[in-house]
Formats: sequence, C-alpha cells, structure tokens
Amino acid sequence: MRVHFILHETFEVPGAYLKWAIERGHQITSTKVYEKEPLPETIDGIDFLIVMGGPQSPDEDRENFPYYDPKAELAFMKEAIATDIYIVGVCLGAQLLSVSYGAKYEHSLEREIGVYPVTLTMQGLTDPHVSLFGETIETGHWHGDMPGLTDEAVVLATSQGCPRQIIRFSPKHYAFQAHLEFDPDAVELLIAADGEEKLREQSEKVAFLFKHQKNYVETIILK
Repeated sequence: MRVHFILHETFEVPGAYLKWAIERGHQITSTKVYEKEPLPETIDGIDFLIVMGGPQSPDEDRENFPYYDPKAELAFMKEAIATDIYIVGVCLGAQLLSVSYGAKYEHSLEREIGVYPVTLTMQGLTDPHVSLFGETIETGHWHGDMPGLTDEAVVLATSQGCPRQIIRFSPKHYAFQAHLEFDPDAVELLIAADGEEKLREQSEKVAFLFKHQKNYVETIILK
C-alpha cells in the first residue's frame, strides 16, 4: 500500500501512524507543508492519505502561516474523496476532511490539552474499525476546534470537552480530532512548541480535565 502523509509542522509528527506504515512495509511518501513542498499533482499512485494536525485552521492565514495553502489541500482531499482511497484526518486534518465534505468546522466546547478519556457512541461500538478500541480509550488531545458534520456523517466517539472526537464520513474516510498517534517523542515536540506554561494553565482552568492531566504533566513535563 502507498501511504502519503501531509505534514503541516515539524512538531506535528505522524508518530504511531508512521510506525504502523513502516512495520507493515507500506511505501511512504510525504508533503512537508512547512518546507513549502508542493502537494502531488494527482492522487494517482496514493492508496492511503493521512492528513496530520497543526496550529492552523481550515481557513487561510497567510500572515501567520505563509506556507499553508488550505485551498490547495482541500482541492487535493476532494480529489481523494472522489477517488475513494482511504483517508484519515487528524486534528487539523480532521477539520479539513469535514470541510472537504462540505461541512463547516467549529470551535470545540473546550480547548483540550492532555490525556483523558474518549467514549465511543453506540455507532462507534458497532463500527468495524473504531469498535476495536473498546468502550473508552485514554488518548492525547491538543486542539481548540473540531470537525463539522454533514447529514451523512456519523459521530463515533465523544469526550466531555468535544462532542466530535471521531467522525466517519464514509466507510473509508475517518476524522480523528484526538491524537491517537501520540508517543513520547511527539508529546515532547508539542510541549516545546506550545509551551509548558500553557499546559499547566489549561490543567488549572478546566476542572474536569485536571484529574486526567495531572499525571500527564507530572510524567511528561516534570520528569
């Protein structure tokens, strides 16, 4: 299988997704948006598109991110949708996937930073892929927005701070607002980029997150 990653920042790495692809011997290519690398001219030759996260939104912001062209990415993702290859959108990638389907991304109820539970919905518990996670999973989060919904979209998982953690847009197209790819290296890069103080502030500000973030802060930041 030929897997292509779209990477928006040096500190938003594919982590476990890349490890999965390597361990299975898949052919791996990537577009490093932060290095102004162009997207492939066509979706031909790609079997699986994984669009990673970043501090951007699906809206254009040339002032802060002059290298980021969401219109080009959305056009590329629409081509991938039309071709019906496998697509996974992660965080920003999840929001871009929703916009590619014609939905409008929105702000989440809370800005979620840390490790805490995601609970599968009834639809998630019967989904052939997501159901393998079990009823509840503890996973990483680092976001303030969430994917939009179409009439056909199915919410597969939620959290207390975000009602759209995992969305199925089609049998081959999934949006993950949560960061299931996080490993220690990925977390360290995000902390270095976003700042330890912001993580501490979030832990104190949002009461329901604190109990889940306390161990996260102690083990990752205070080690």
